[in-house]
Amino acid sequence: MLLDGVDHVACLTHDPARLGSFYAAVFDAEIGPTERHGQDGEETMTVMRIGPHTELNVFTIPSSDEADRQTPMWHRGRLDHLGLRASSYATFATIRERLVAHGASDGTVSDFGAAWSMFFRDPDGLEGEVLVPKAADGSHPVAG
Repeated sequence: MLLDGVDHVACLTHDPARLGSFYAAVFDAEIGPTERHGQDGEETMTVMRIGPHTELNVFTIPSSDEADRQTPMWHRGRLDHLGLRASSYATFATIRERLVAHGASDGTVSDFGAAWSMFFRDPDGLEGEVLVPKAADGSHPVAG
């Protein structure tokens, strides 16, 4: 393959501090400073490192109401949801516990063939999914 994963996903928010707190608490994300961005002086950007090579580039644009728009799955436009890969069964279980504790997921884990999957919704309403590849024996990542 010519690519090595996803570098970043850009999204909009009205509250980068709240969003950063969520991703830091649940995913151990590293949250950078919010800095001015763009030509008109209105836009800001906050970089949230969510993996060794992956970031959320979070923009705030006060004159835009796009961050308020929420629609059902498969009707959200070209970017419908964010899929994140857990590094192991143990981290998947930790993320699951944190998402449930934050009220962002009911903790349901679904069998998606080659991977286990769990959906969540961040504080801005963006739907996300955490996946972990199945172990060779197909065991459940949060069995117990």
